[in-house]
Amino acid sequence: MMKAVDPRLLSVQDEVREHFGWSHDDDAASAKRLLSALSGSSPFSVHHWSPDARQATLERLVRHLKAASEVIVVGAAAEPEDVEAVLTEGSVVVAADGAVGACHDVVPVLCVVTDLDGGEHLDRAAREGVPLIVHAHGDNLDTWPGFLEMWSSLDAPPPLMLTHQTREHLPDMHNPGGFTDGDRAVCMLLAAGVTPNRIQRVGFSTHRVGRWSGVTEPTRKLDKLKWMERILGWILPRN
Repeated sequence: MMKAVDPRLLSVQDEVREHFGWSHDDDAASAKRLLSALSGSSPFSVHHWSPDARQATLERLVRHLKAASEVIVVGAAAEPEDVEAVLTEGSVVVAADGAVGACHDVVPVLCVVTDLDGGEHLDRAAREGVPLIVHAHGDNLDTWPGFLEMWSSLDAPPPLMLTHQTREHLPDMHNPGGFTDGDRAVCMLLAAGVTPNRIQRVGFSTHRVGRWSGVTEPTRKLDKLKWMERILGWILPRN
């Protein structure tokens, strides 16, 4: 089980809910339903979506992360040339949701951290079998079932891991802390044992909405990015 490395990474989730007027009950309902949907030995007739297989996916990802010389986290404001410019020998790439679009045709991605608004870019990653770290919250309660149905019909459904943002302990789901896909990706890396000095961010802007962001209202999105900046300020050196 991945755990937050700093208690503030969890308490901020309550602050975010209060700020935006969101409900913990809705977040918990989405998480519990997702967990229930992916219980059993072959959920959606996909054996490697079972709890044991998801744990194996986690262990495999952690091995790759720990072996990497550097972990590059790609955010929504990245351009393909930005990603290419920071690649180093032995590095691996983790994408925040739709930002995987900046990595297509540039570099293979180790995994995508997603709350499922990455659009066509997330769809392509799923078709290519990239492991997806699927996050449950109240706003995607009605959308994740459709994604699971769609992915389960692929010839090679992508490996999955599950995250949530509740105060509850949910077996086979992880809450590494954080809020946006970008800062949650960093929280996940730290929880997996990656040291801050081995994490490189690209495309993390707090002043503009990146082109890989999902459909969103710009002012509200910029407000969310301020929370991201605050969270990252607790756990990473400036870069």
